[in-house]
Order: sequence, then structure tokens, then C-alpha cells
Amino acid sequence: MPYVADMRIMTERMPSDPTAIPDAETLAGLAGAIPGLMGDLRSDHAGETGAVMIYLGILAGARSARIRDFAQAHLATERQHLAQFAALLPLTQRSVLLPLWRVAGWLTGFLPALIGERAVYLTIDAVETFVDQHYEAQLRKLPAQGPGCALRSLLMACQADEVHHRDEARGANMAPAGMLTHLWRWLVGTGSALAVAAARRL
Repeated sequence: MPYVADMRIMTERMPSDPTAIPDAETLAGLAGAIPGLMGDLRSDHAGETGAVMIYLGILAGARSARIRDFAQAHLATERQHLAQFAALLPLTQRSVLLPLWRVAGWLTGFLPALIGERAVYLTIDAVETFVDQHYEAQLRKLPAQGPGCALRSLLMACQADEVHHRDEARGANMAPAGMLTHLWRWLVGTGSALAVAAARRL
């Protein structure tokens, strides 16, 4: 499979304790040393909020037992991610656009679910491809040693889960890519990038 190398790399980088959450003092120190860190974390919290809503949207629109099982399993993981970022990020630092991200996420899951299995898998593939890159960019900013280790471990664990979701969706969707497929990938990727940019600031 073409993504075995990705999974091997992610496994090698998995932290010993992916549930560890940096304390407030450590986070404040990191925020002072790493420009844009709080904006990144705000976008992570907003993104995981949207991810939960994507799977709830899929469950609202899907009739296929296979798709419903897929969505239920991934929903549990995304809820765990959201709980971790909620514990990390103070209420005053969260995006004021969360209601918008909830609606947008739900529609991103619901509309493809009405079309069928392939549309759902394609959507998850596109979303998680973006999220993998989003987490990777943040990991490059964090030191491998020192007070940022707990945060780095959390981001690495979340990234590994998202890569697994991407590869599962991609492996299930074996249909050849056409013009509409490429257009939908572009729309999802562009929309995700715009949402991250907005969540970093608001």
C-alpha cells in the first residue's frame, strides 16, 4: 500500500503518553517563546470541534451500515481530541466563530452522506490530508526536548489518528479520481485552510 511508509513514520513518532496535557504555566511559557502558538491551538480546538460535527453530519445523512460504523468509530476519536484541546485551551482563548465551525462541519459531513459512500470517503480523505499537514507545520515549531514535550506528544498523537482516518478512507475509496473529485478535494482543502486562518485570529 502507498501509505505504509506514512504509518510507519507516525508509529515511530508516537509519544509514550499521548494523553498528557501541558499545565497552564508551561503553556504560558511556550506561548511567550513560540510566536503564534495560541492561534495555532485555537485553530486546533476549532478544527476538532468541526471534526466532531462532520461525523455527526455523516450519521444524520448516511443509511449505509458500513459508513455509519466508520463514522461512529472516528467520532469517538475526534471527541477525545476535542476534550484534550478543551482541557488545554482556556475559554477566553477559544474561537468566537465556534457556532459557524459547528454548522460548517455538520454540512461537510451531511451533504456527502446524502450522495453516498464514495463522497463520504473522499471528503474524509481531503479533510484529513489537510489536518495532517496542519499538525506537521505546528510540530516543526516545537522543540523535541524541554517544556514543550507534553504539547508535542499531544499533537503527534492527534496527527497519527488523523493519518489513520485518512488512510482508512482512502483505502475504502478505490474509484478512479475524475474532475469532480479533484474539484471537491480543492474545495475542502481551501475551505479548511480559510477556516484555520480565521480561527487563528478570531
